[in-house]
Amino acid sequence: MKLESQPKKTPESRSVFADLGFSAAETRNLELRTQLMTSLRKYIEKEGLTQASAAERLKVTQPRISDLTRGKISRFSLDTLVNMASDAGLEVNLRIGPRRAA
Repeated sequence: MKLESQPKKTPESRSVFADLGFSAAETRNLELRTQLMTSLRKYIEKEGLTQASAAERLKVTQPRISDLTRGKISRFSLDTLVNMASDAGLEVNLRIGPRRAA
């Protein structure tokens, strides 16, 4: 599945992933991965990094950066994306609490 940016919100469930039939847990996982991937792509762009220099900085291979920039979400776990964000010097926070009312 290729994603270009943040998931588009839809009126029915407010998540394109949910509308595609993913479970609530998988929907949240995909949304979090999408947010991390978008932040990493913006970081690479802002820093003016080539794929090779981004790979070196984020401690991955150049093909992994290519997958990231092409939005290949299925090739990245949350763990991998958090590690990459950390290597980029980005702060990643996780908040856990009761669900907000819709």
